[in-house]
Amino acid sequence: MTTKTEKTKILLVEDDLSQRLLLRMTLEKMGYEVVEAENGVQAIVQLEAHSERLDMRIMITDLSMPEMDGFELIKTIRAQEVHYTYIIVLTSQNDNVSLMKALSLGADDFLVKPVQPEELKLRLQGCQRLLRLESQEELIFSLANMAEYRSHETGHHLKRVQHYTRILAKDLAANVPEFSLSIQLADEIARVSPLHDIGKIAISDNILHKPGKLTAQEFEIMKTHAQVGGNLLYDIFKKTGSPYLKIAYEIAFYHHEKYNGLGYPEGLRGDDIPVPARIMALADVYDALCTNRCYKDAFPYEKVRKIILEEKGEHFDPRVVESFLRQEELFLEIKEKYVG
Repeated sequence: MTTKTEKTKILLVEDDLSQRLLLRMTLEKMGYEVVEAENGVQAIVQLEAHSERLDMRIMITDLSMPEMDGFELIKTIRAQEVHYTYIIVLTSQNDNVSLMKALSLGADDFLVKPVQPEELKLRLQGCQRLLRLESQEELIFSLANMAEYRSHETGHHLKRVQHYTRILAKDLAANVPEFSLSIQLADEIARVSPLHDIGKIAISDNILHKPGKLTAQEFEIMKTHAQVGGNLLYDIFKKTGSPYLKIAYEIAFYHHEKYNGLGYPEGLRGDDIPVPARIMALADVYDALCTNRCYKDAFPYEKVRKIILEEKGEHFDPRVVESFLRQEELFLEIKEKYVG
């Protein structure tokens, strides 16, 4: 039995019937399936109707429309979306004010009217490349959840760690200029942080779930998860070239390195350890100390804090520990919010 390959759907939002007709004909000639809307209100209805099937991820929209204009439409989509919609806006020649406003609200690209077919084709090719990369990243996050499920980590472990890394990275971006962290990079570190233990998918259950201390041999096997996870992500990074995945690789491979050089897998010391991994190290240990694991009960908070401070300059970069102390109240809020 053969299955019919579905065409990529594009939502075309344009109140001018003649413009809409011309664009639809051009898009259909390129092989796309076009869903039409006359304004932002109709566009939201169409997006909601296709949200569960995830089969309409591209929208081309005019900016000046009745009922809900393109600006309000972009704002509404970005506030509500679960899966990313790539938005291309139609703009008039020399209307830079409207274009800048649309881009600041979250539009991804633009086309100047009258639209040239070759330019439209190239813009959509760029869009498809981005959406393919996002799909790869979604697959990787599914693997992260699978690794968490296999290792029987506490239910909100990934959420807590993601919040902790974001808090630290943003604080370090503001207070430690030598780390060269931007707010965007801080967010990317947090977004990929759930992938830190993806290599645990290669560790056997009898080691992952052992209720008690591992033997020396078992611990050596457990340690391989950092290298396995790092290599997996590095292979994907090489194929895609995504800087986003390079950060994920650095976190997975190096998050068990210690500032004093006594960590693994390579025994890196100090600033030789990538910054994202130094951030991840504190976030991961903090969560492990604060929660029940198969091999231990949660420690009292004062003991957790004491361990973090004692490991300043040993396990952890002193600047990351100072960041933790500045943001300790936020850490406690996350710890209490995501219990279990």
